Amino acid sequence: MEKKVSYKETFSVGGDIEVKRLGYGAMRITGKGIWGPPANHQQSVSVLKKAVELGVNFIDTADSYGPNVSEELIAEALYPYNDDLLIATKGGLLRTGPDQWPVDASPEHLKEALEGSLKRLKTEQIDLYQLHRIDDKVPVEKTFEFLKQAQQDGKVKHLGLSEVSVEDIRKAQQYFEVVSVQNMYSIDNRKWEPVLQYCEQNNIAFIPWYPLGGGNMKAQNALQHIADKNGATVHQVALSWLLHHSDNILLIPGTSSEAHLDENMKTGSIQLTEQDMQQLDNIS
Repeated sequence: MEKKVSYKETFSVGGDIEVKRLGYGAMRITGKGIWGPPANHQQSVSVLKKAVELGVNFIDTADSYGPNVSEELIAEALYPYNDDLLIATKGGLLRTGPDQWPVDASPEHLKEALEGSLKRLKTEQIDLYQLHRIDDKVPVEKTFEFLKQAQQDGKVKHLGLSEVSVEDIRKAQQYFEVVSVQNMYSIDNRKWEPVLQYCEQNNIAFIPWYPLGGGNMKAQNALQHIADKNGATVHQVALSWLLHHSDNILLIPGTSSEAHLDENMKTGSIQLTEQDMQQLDNIS
């Protein structure tokens, strides 16, 4: 009988906020192109409530989702928040239209973004505030100095980064403790594997975005084979691989559908074997 591989179900963000590793990403509860209000407002509210009912205690959002819409919906659906619920948000992007994401990580914009997020989320302190992108038009020192000051002022508890290299993380660590990194990563897109490994070695949460990847037929065939064996979907196995791959990975699959949410949450019950992991680990 093939040996099942176990994985840790929780991770301590910043060493003091324990969250379940299967979380929820609140990008898709907005309108088309992540722009404007959702087509069905009540459905988005219901999905957020259902996620928490199903045990999610880590929700990831950003001021740019909508913009503002995702944060407003989270507060509408979940405020006052459960004591164990960590809501992470991000700043550093502008929105000029559907699917348009210009970068602005200037202290002036981040100040406005952070104050807006605090107001929309109805909180005096954000548990995890993440820089959405480093801005090549702004000296990175100025961006990091602003974030350091925001933390010292008590407006944020912990700080994280997104789409960064190991060098970027090390530079940020000269200003503040980096507790999370959010980079694009999936079974068939492992460009940031060195960043994942650095984060694992330094007890930094790694939050993959676009975690389902796509396009690699070798990966799809392997995932389908294991999915069939487990009575699961390809998406569930792709997410399960991430949970098993590294204990510091936090998953934030997003959806505006309760049925899809149910499917995502069942990922946690999939048991991969050593042979499954060996097959999936070797996909490139």
